[in-house]
Amino acid sequence: MSAWGFLTLAIFLEIAGTLFLKLSNGFEKWHWGTASILFYALCFWALAPALRDLPVGLAYALWAGLGIVGASVLGMVIFGDRLAPMQYGFIALILVGAIGLRLSSSG
Repeated sequence: MSAWGFLTLAIFLEIAGTLFLKLSNGFEKWHWGTASILFYALCFWALAPALRDLPVGLAYALWAGLGIVGASVLGMVIFGDRLAPMQYGFIALILVGAIGLRLSSSG
């Protein structure tokens, strides 16, 4: 798998880990907390090979930024999370930045 493939997998695993963390209700529901820990561990397992070939700043910015966007969108859809209009705008800026980083990268 390419570095970009590993990075994409790491992003999806991070988002899943974050959603399981929310479902754990502060680790009161241990099975969701355990799933969260597992998915975060798998996330780092996938992120590590991506960092062999991609610049760390680029990979981390995309991993964190797209994780924020994905978790925010799914939080709205699954949990009914609501944000202030300005907050939606700033999350959109994160998405624009992540797309710009990817489009300006070679490979």
